Amino acid sequence: MSGLIGKKIGMTSVFSADGKNIPCTVIEAGPCVVTQVRTVEKDSYSAVQLAFDEKKEKSTTKCLLGHFEKANTTPKRKLVEFINEDEHKLGDTVTVDVFEENDWIDVTGISKGKGFQGVVKRHGFAGVGGATHGQHNRLRAPGSLGASSYPSRVFKGKRMAGRMGGQQVKVLNLRILKIIPENNLILVKGSLPGAKGSYLIMED
Repeated sequence: MSGLIGKKIGMTSVFSADGKNIPCTVIEAGPCVVTQVRTVEKDSYSAVQLAFDEKKEKSTTKCLLGHFEKANTTPKRKLVEFINEDEHKLGDTVTVDVFEENDWIDVTGISKGKGFQGVVKRHGFAGVGGATHGQHNRLRAPGSLGASSYPSRVFKGKRMAGRMGGQQVKVLNLRILKIIPENNLILVKGSLPGAKGSYLIMED
């Protein structure tokens, strides 16, 4: 499995060979530095830890400074482990070259936070109904929550109002439309979770 850490730049569109306008997301992918190598003998599994995006030294803890110093690199903001199938050594740099155009990848990110939302927006409820026949300010209300005498409580997991978004989302089988290696950019077909500037994890 090949993997890379990136940052969402925004969206654009490209024209295909048959003239179709295809929407795509622009990702600044890497370069990532190998900051740790996990082995079966030592850690019981094989993986590599990649680091991405520069961070100020004064904002980094002493233990992490020592961790990055072993890899002979500057402090980084994002650290992610990937299952290791390729041979990587400590301090190696991984770039967009691990992927090719028309590859299919899975992308993981944190979705946009929507704050506290009601049941209509959060779960797609239709509301109680019309504004007549005694109804007052009930158009977007959740309605009845449960029985009274038994069970005399609301079951866990009941779909109600609450915080929406801000969760880890994984989108499967996205096609790479274009790779611009000189700028470390990957253009992926479709939309991806997260706001501009948020981190994305790409795996093939």
